[in-house]
Amino acid sequence: MSDSVQPAAAVEAGASSNLRAAGIVIAAFAVFSGTDALVKLLSADFRVPQVTFMITLGALFLVAGRALFTRDVGALVPRQPRLALLRALLLAGDTLLIHYAFAALPLAEAYVLAFLTPILVAILAFAFLGERLSLVGWLGVLLGFAGVAVALRPGAVALNFGHAAAIGSALLFALSLVLLRKAKSNESDTALVATLLLVLTFSAFGVAMATGGFDQVTPHALALAALAGALLYAGHALLVRAFRIGDASVVAPFQYSQIVWGCLYGAMLFGAPVETYTIAGGIIIILSGWLVLK
Repeated sequence: MSDSVQPAAAVEAGASSNLRAAGIVIAAFAVFSGTDALVKLLSADFRVPQVTFMITLGALFLVAGRALFTRDVGALVPRQPRLALLRALLLAGDTLLIHYAFAALPLAEAYVLAFLTPILVAILAFAFLGERLSLVGWLGVLLGFAGVAVALRPGAVALNFGHAAAIGSALLFALSLVLLRKAKSNESDTALVATLLLVLTFSAFGVAMATGGFDQVTPHALALAALAGALLYAGHALLVRAFRIGDASVVAPFQYSQIVWGCLYGAMLFGAPVETYTIAGGIIIILSGWLVLK
C-alpha cells in the first residue's frame, strides 16, 4: 500500500511545485518587462551600455544593502562559486549579444529568435538533467513559439550577424537557466543573484567605456535607474526561485508571457497600439503554457 501511495504523493508534490514555479516565473517576467520599459525610457537620453550599467549597479547596491541590513553578508558568497560564476558569465554574454541583435535587427526578428530559449531549455533539460516532457508538453513548447511568431509577424530578410547574435543569446540564456537546476539545495538565492549582478556591472562598465564613456546624469534619470534596478533585482530573485523549485522544461516556456506584459507596458507608457495579431499570439501563448503544465 505504502509503495503505491508514495509515488503518487511524489507526483502530486512535483505538480504542485511546478504550479507554484509557474506563478512565480510569470511574476518574474512581468517585472522584467517593467525593467525593459524603463530601459527604453532612459535609452532616449543615454547610450544603452550606460543605461545597463546604471541599472545593474543600482540592483547590486540593493542586494548588498539588504545583506547588510539583515546582517547576513555571508549569504552573498556562493557555496558553488564555479557554478555561480559560470551562470553569471553566460548571462553577461547573453546581455551583450542581445543588445547587438537589437541594434542590427528589427526588434520583432530579434525577439522571435531570442524566444527560442524555452525550446532550447526543454532540449537541454532533457539532454543534461534527464527531465522528461510529455508529447503534449512538447506540443505546448512549439505552440508557444508559434504564438510568438503570430504576435510579432517577423519579416523574411537575409541572414546576418544580428541573427546569429540573437540565437547565441537564446542559447546562453537557456544554458544559464538549466544551470540553476544544478545548484545545490543549500545554495543561497541571494548569492546567485549577487554574483550575476556583480559580473553584469563590470561587463556593462567595460562596454560603456569602450563605446564612448558616460554622459552626465540628471536626478530624474537616477531615480528611473534606481527603480529599474529594484525591478531587475526582484525579477532575477523571482526567476532564480522559480527555477529552483520547478522543472526547467515546464517553467521556461512562460518566458513567452513577456509578449503580453510588453504590450501592456507599451500601451501605458508609450501609447503603442495593441494589434490584433498580438492579441491572437497572446491567446496561443497562454494555451501553450497550459499544455506544458499538463
